[in-house]
Amino acid sequence: MAGRGSRLRPHSLTVPKPLIPVAGQPIVHRLVKDIAKVLKQPIDEVAFVLGDPAWFGDDVVESLKALAKSLGAKASIYRQDQPLGTGHAIMCAKPSLSGSAVIAYADTLIRAKFDLDPVADSVIWTKQVKNPEAYGVVKLNTNNEIIELVEKPETFVSDQAVIGIYYFKEVSVLKDKLQEILDENITNGGEYQINDGIKRMMADGKVFKTGTVDEWMDCGNKAITLETNGKMLDFLQADGEEQLVASSIILENSKIIEPCFVGENVVLKNTTIGPHVSVGNGTVIENSTVKNSLIQTNTSIKNANLDNAMIGNNVIYNGNFTSISIGDYSVLE
Repeated sequence: MAGRGSRLRPHSLTVPKPLIPVAGQPIVHRLVKDIAKVLKQPIDEVAFVLGDPAWFGDDVVESLKALAKSLGAKASIYRQDQPLGTGHAIMCAKPSLSGSAVIAYADTLIRAKFDLDPVADSVIWTKQVKNPEAYGVVKLNTNNEIIELVEKPETFVSDQAVIGIYYFKEVSVLKDKLQEILDENITNGGEYQINDGIKRMMADGKVFKTGTVDEWMDCGNKAITLETNGKMLDFLQADGEEQLVASSIILENSKIIEPCFVGENVVLKNTTIGPHVSVGNGTVIENSTVKNSLIQTNTSIKNANLDNAMIGNNVIYNGNFTSISIGDYSVLE
């Protein structure tokens, strides 16, 4: 999670993208918890690869330590000081690369129910897609084993796209292969890639299988993040495992059309929100209608008719625009 999330600006200018809340929780928190549900086994350690300490500071570190603790695990914090690719980022966590492990990129959310294949040396999580030519996909043999990774194939290879989550029965094998890649200075586009290590494992006869997820939700830009927020609210409402509307909400002549997430000490006056709206702690919304939107903490919204809007923290907004994207500490009156 070392990247700056430039496609999600202005929202990622003040908050690292993996920590931007979607449906009431930071992206990386939801991802780690959902992976834990799929694994169905105790987790000893969660290693986080962060970027510049000036950007990923002490508050970020403390939130990640709390996340690991909630799973009964210890947190290890590593830094990638240069954007040199996925393989390089993984090797920044070299001291933690032993035993069974999951490696994941912290900008997507998933919904999945499957059992890890005990025969496999590794499982690459995939999603069936309608346009595989736009993705990196896996090529399978007759035993449904992955024998090749193909980036944006011009001719059909398979419709199983790689989503950026991997399981390794013994991750030190990948570590050794990535060390070879670093030592031999093998790069693609000037970066060291995880795929080059995986391909060397395949060449050694390691068995790779797929684990297909039901939903793969991106948080790369404003439009897709809002779509993900709506999908996640639907899932959470169906699960019934989380309280989506805090008991501390103050409603004055207002209505909530579910599903919505509403944080602590939110005030709604003469307002209708929903469906598919997330509102962070301490936000006040007056004389407004809001749907399909994501509003963060301690923000004031007045006289608004919002649809597909994304509004950051500590914003003051008073106006009649509709599909907006406003970063933290902005004032529009």
